[in-house]
Amino acid sequence: MIDYLFPSGWSQFLVGGLFIGLGVGLMYVTTGRVVGLSTFFSSSLSWFSKLKTLRQTNLINSRIWRLACALGLILGAGIWAYYFDPSVYANPGINPIALVIGGVLVGFGSRMSNGCTSGHGICGLSSLSLPSFVAVIIFMVFAICTAQIISIVNGMNL
Repeated sequence: MIDYLFPSGWSQFLVGGLFIGLGVGLMYVTTGRVVGLSTFFSSSLSWFSKLKTLRQTNLINSRIWRLACALGLILGAGIWAYYFDPSVYANPGINPIALVIGGVLVGFGSRMSNGCTSGHGICGLSSLSLPSFVAVIIFMVFAICTAQIISIVNGMNL
């Protein structure tokens, strides 16, 4: 069953989860900041945009550490792919248009729920936030439904 659910193995998910938890915990203990990456996009746009919604003080003041956090995630993924099997990540077998549409939908959902899975699922749940709990339940319901729909469309059974 494990091999069916995780055809490329499960160790990378365990190690990645441990490192994310360690990083989020260290960030909170050392700086008091809650790590959530949905605001990364808005804070990055605050460098270039003149829109009032993107020129908020909290976005401008947080863009350096949010950029460092996002670059750390990218660097970590690159290091993992370099030392382990990069072919697992090179071709997910998903149409690039579907990836773009999925990215837009995730971005919209993150703004609508005032946070993303990392903010609500890791930081919000660990601080026993009821709105984060509700958001994570909604994320999971839609993720499971989407996976089932896609598997039916592609003729696979999950």
